[in-house]
Amino acid sequence: MRKSPPTPAEPEAQALPAEEEAAAPRRFARTRLIRIGLRLIIVAALMALSLAAGAVVGYSAIGDGAWLDVFRPSTWQHILDFVEKGT
Repeated sequence: MRKSPPTPAEPEAQALPAEEEAAAPRRFARTRLIRIGLRLIIVAALMALSLAAGAVVGYSAIGDGAWLDVFRPSTWQHILDFVEKGT
């Protein structure tokens, strides 16, 4: 059984000369649903949320501390003092 070659969906679109092709309107205009600036803000917020969630899991589950203590400045000062002194 022989199959015929596929026919183009719109033959008139392929028959346009080069001059008329430039003047023909584009059929599929791509629109952005979310602007680039808003995308950057969303990515930054998700990164901050991931950092906070990782700190909570690391401090409370692995380090056996209270999960709210990770947001106290005194905790971070203790961590920085520990890192700077090296002991």
